Amino acid sequence: MSLSHIEPDPSAVGGVPKAPFALMPRPGQLFADRAKRLAFLAADSRLAPYLTFLAGIARIQHELVETTPPPEPVSADQVERARANAMPPIDRAAFASSRDFRQVCDRFLEEAELLEKPAAAAKALTALRAADEETLSAMVANVAAESLPSESLAQHLYLAAAVQIYAARLAAGLNGSQLVPVGTGVCPACGGRPSASLVVGIPGAEGVRYACCSCCATMWNEVRVKCLACGSTKGIGYRAVETWDEEATIKAEVCDGCNSWVKILYQNKNPSLEVIADDVASLGLDLLMKDTPYRRAGFDPFLIGY
Repeated sequence: MSLSHIEPDPSAVGGVPKAPFALMPRPGQLFADRAKRLAFLAADSRLAPYLTFLAGIARIQHELVETTPPPEPVSADQVERARANAMPPIDRAAFASSRDFRQVCDRFLEEAELLEKPAAAAKALTALRAADEETLSAMVANVAAESLPSESLAQHLYLAAAVQIYAARLAAGLNGSQLVPVGTGVCPACGGRPSASLVVGIPGAEGVRYACCSCCATMWNEVRVKCLACGSTKGIGYRAVETWDEEATIKAEVCDGCNSWVKILYQNKNPSLEVIADDVASLGLDLLMKDTPYRRAGFDPFLIGY
């Protein structure tokens, strides 16, 4: 396979003016939908073992959303201070010391023991559950900072899944209309990087592009044909696997200004696309992009190491 070059659509610049700025996650539906999509993609993929494993992770995430108490919501004062200073109201740096998070994390790691998994993943989970408080806190801080050490990626993957549960539930408690832009390619709820962006087909936002936070799953409006790494609207192009042609539903949006790229998924063409599931399942695009001058700017903890 090879990459094909696709010219941007000039009419897409600017997006749709009246679309909501932020769409908040619905954790109960989010993880259930992700699990189903991962299982579906696994049925016809060379990545079937990994996708099946991640489907199990998503099912545990869904179960814990349904069976554990919700976290203490972000206070109204904190939301207002964040809004006034153009900052995200969720403080991810505080997760490592949060009792609410630790309870969810402990439950998640306990449930993960029951998953069918490769020997290396089982060994990583055993080591993680045996880690002392200081080590575990440092690893949670790594996940919050989106800086995952190569020598312990598997342990961090489990913690990233636990963080997603906690962060999505905090974000779900926010009012999207109170959020404000905090920077290009930066989640207005928690400050995370996007895993990818979606062009949606939902009523009131047809054809609008939303960046999708890899941590809390908040979606925020970013104009079409714009780099999510540097904010440039110039030198933007698109790459897709050659056999997919211009109607591809997953592309790499590349920027010649900063030599970065982020996936863009066209959910308006295929409503079944799920940002994390399809990001992982389209690993072939990542592998092809490795042979180009562009570096991946999107962050997905389940793709670290590829």
